[in-house]
Amino acid sequence: MRYLITNKTISFLLFASFTILISCTPIQLKPTPTAELNPSTEAQSLASSSTIKAVQKTPSSNVNLSKNLWSRLFSLYQFPTIENDRIQAEIDWYSKHPDYLIRVQQNAKPYLFHIVNEIEKRGLPGELALLPIVESAYKPFAYSHGRAAGLWQFIPSTGVAYGLKQTWWYDGRRDVYASTNAALTYLTKLSKRFDDDWFLALAGYNAGGGSVSSAMRKNRRLGRPTDFWALSLRKETRHYVPKLIAIASILANADKYNVTLIDIPNEPFFEKVNITKQLDLARAAELAEISIEDLYILNPSFNQWATSPEGPHYLLLPVSKSADFKTKLAALPDSQRLKWVHHKVKNGETLGQIARRYRTTVTQIKQANPIKNNLIRAGKHLLIPTANYNNRLYASNADMRKSDIINTSRQGQKVEYYVQSGDSFWSIAKQYGVGVRSLAKWNAMAPRDTLRIGQKLVIWSQHPTHPSPRTQLASKRKNQTIRYTVKSGDSLYLISRKFNVSIIDLKRWNTLNKKYLKPGQKLKIIVDVTRT
Repeated sequence: MRYLITNKTISFLLFASFTILISCTPIQLKPTPTAELNPSTEAQSLASSSTIKAVQKTPSSNVNLSKNLWSRLFSLYQFPTIENDRIQAEIDWYSKHPDYLIRVQQNAKPYLFHIVNEIEKRGLPGELALLPIVESAYKPFAYSHGRAAGLWQFIPSTGVAYGLKQTWWYDGRRDVYASTNAALTYLTKLSKRFDDDWFLALAGYNAGGGSVSSAMRKNRRLGRPTDFWALSLRKETRHYVPKLIAIASILANADKYNVTLIDIPNEPFFEKVNITKQLDLARAAELAEISIEDLYILNPSFNQWATSPEGPHYLLLPVSKSADFKTKLAALPDSQRLKWVHHKVKNGETLGQIARRYRTTVTQIKQANPIKNNLIRAGKHLLIPTANYNNRLYASNADMRKSDIINTSRQGQKVEYYVQSGDSFWSIAKQYGVGVRSLAKWNAMAPRDTLRIGQKLVIWSQHPTHPSPRTQLASKRKNQTIRYTVKSGDSLYLISRKFNVSIIDLKRWNTLNKKYLKPGQKLKIIVDVTRT
């Protein structure tokens, strides 16, 4: 049979083919959350639940244009939805402490956009942007009894392994930019080690990959599951992953848990600005037209009054201030980057003594002067780089808030007082109407201890004088109190070396009369975070 094919027939066939083609084309749908575990089967499936692989979520093209960073962050979540008693216990705790969640959000505000950006670039789970809440409450000066520092809580050795320099001038563990890069690199490496199981990777970040692998090998020998929920790990690590899951869940379901999300714009808070060489930090704040405290919030890695002469040579500055700063810095003569003083060497002086006096290093003095073999002669003039302004102005970065120092009465208003020439415990106590012993205890000292000019003291007074602007500016303390558990083989000497404190101070802080320590004994140690 023959068919007559006309132009109208051809048009109809083409239209039908096109319609069929369109109907067969897959339509990309918004990812559906992973189904929750049935509570009735939780007892038998708790161990295996963490092995569920999360679906890769691809945010829609307009997510980055959202005005709110939270929407963007939640779209990057990849963890599977899991319910168990350990997670619920953490959810219950955070739900009962909404003020804490407000505080950590406020702490995170300057840094969160950058961290979310870096996580999205690498295709990592968005939940990782909340890990600094678990690690440090998003405090860049956080310091732990294990000598971990910064937002991401790197210990010294792991910091070095991931390129975070730690020098007299600079501690990369507290560098927001560098430590974020190091942490995400480390987490990615752990994820690959544990076959993309992020719960095992996170456990490895907390306890060490070796500890997690060892626990997995033990379970295999016993014929048990090897996922995170089934492993026998230390108490801190067992709580670590549930804490992150709980925080991520609560923030993503803020209405359900009656939690307020503060407004964090989906736009950069800071810009990384190249400064090419060493720069006085007070001068930098002046050029950026911000307070030095605001400069330190974004640049907590600097231990001294200037950036490191060996680098890194960059500063993080508010986006709104960066353009003017770059213009002013380009016009700044090198002679005004640092303040230079002429020092006449006295009889018996050493380079080390001179460096300590001017808060600089022997190396930098030698670089600025033709000195060989550390030999200097009395009467010789040295050119020394030093702080542009009063040292108190630079205290904001070095001074961190202490934990409760000692169990003693602290009624009244807190005052921060800087020791002046001629001061004594007695004269300061009399001025503020407090007891000498209380004043000493508030500052973890004894009444007979020597005070240093410029030293900061905390006073709880019923009749305080109004603090000066510089005192108000220096709101963070460099000394942080930690609790250390004595381990087998520890001695006062080894502990003093580990935390860079004196044996005399260790004895004084802990009223130690005996020569020997016992494993499990708790010690109070007041650590200068800029020297660890």
